[in-house]
Amino acid sequence: MRHDHRRLGRELGLFDTDPLMGAGLPYWLPDGAVVRHTLEEYVREAERAAGYRHVYSPVLGKRELYEISGHWDHYSEDMFPPMELGAEQVVLRPGLCPHHALIYRSRSRSYRELPLRLAELGGMYRSEPSGVLGGLTRVRAIQLNDAHIFCTLEQAVEEARAALALISRAYADLGVRAARHRLSLPGGGGKYVADPALWERATALLREVLDTSGVEYEAVEGEAAFYGPKIDVQITDPAGRESTLSTVQIDFHQPERFGLRYTGPDGARHRPVMVHRSVIGSVERAVAHLLEQHGGALPVWLAPVQLAVLPVGEAQEERAHDVVRRAGELGLRAAVTAAGEGSLGARIRRSRLVPYQAVLGTREAEDGLLAVRLRDGRRPGALPVEELLRRIAERADRRGTALWDPA
Repeated sequence: MRHDHRRLGRELGLFDTDPLMGAGLPYWLPDGAVVRHTLEEYVREAERAAGYRHVYSPVLGKRELYEISGHWDHYSEDMFPPMELGAEQVVLRPGLCPHHALIYRSRSRSYRELPLRLAELGGMYRSEPSGVLGGLTRVRAIQLNDAHIFCTLEQAVEEARAALALISRAYADLGVRAARHRLSLPGGGGKYVADPALWERATALLREVLDTSGVEYEAVEGEAAFYGPKIDVQITDPAGRESTLSTVQIDFHQPERFGLRYTGPDGARHRPVMVHRSVIGSVERAVAHLLEQHGGALPVWLAPVQLAVLPVGEAQEERAHDVVRRAGELGLRAAVTAAGEGSLGARIRRSRLVPYQAVLGTREAEDGLLAVRLRDGRRPGALPVEELLRRIAERADRRGTALWDPA
């Protein structure tokens, strides 16, 4: 494989594992935590702008909760065993949707509140067999970018379509290419909820979402969630292996199981529709894919170090640290690669995945300049420190994958 995220993760110091923590339970190193935090805040900001409200819910739930949701009957082989707490059994959650259903029904709801968009970046756990675990792509502890939209039947298509558009915008900012869109339908066997009428309604609505969005798609049997069909946004790694990153689902099953209601304009009680939606799926799989797709050269706004300042000699190091301080005041992540860490050429090579490398020699230090190099090989030349920092900050704020804009 040309770019393996496990090798890149070690080279960049982003994440690692330890047998004492256990297989499938990676930990994030400081630079990896920067990437993860930046990605999570990006998603939260995008969701807030799209009208989502954020919640927190516990990673444990009573077994009875998952019996109601259907997870226990249809998904228990992928769940960790129950833990005994007195007379009760609690389970590490395999998904966030049951918790959000309980948050919805915590009080009475009116049609005026709908659509109610609840989002959470929350932990979930799956008992993956050890033979399939690897890096960040298959793990047992997952940080999921999840959301559930409670809406009327008439609102469901537009909400699902807006979720698909939100995914598309995020992919553009992240430099992610969707390989294809898949309408995932049930297959044979008993792992699906047995209610043909609900399946037909949900499938018809998702087809309408895809058709009106102008998205080409393939219908594939056997890939649906146990409670309903879904739109899967498929990605491929450098070896051509395909996986799902983002999903949109329309669910009639769980609102019925949890007895969810809202009061309509007619004063009567009605059942809401539940739209499940994930923009980047799990943070772990998203970071793994970004590392492999970009070969470790993450977009400017996501890179753990955005600017490497390279003093030619020790005489320029005080000035270099001043540049890093001023970069920090603009919200940039900058670091000094000191002269004692090797020759200038060696330090430039070591910083090859950093978006911007600023060389600081005697003349630059005297004139308040930085000789900037871009990681793609371009050399815009020497610029005043404040101008360079401003341009990098503006580029990062606009997100996307471009490195440099014309003056």
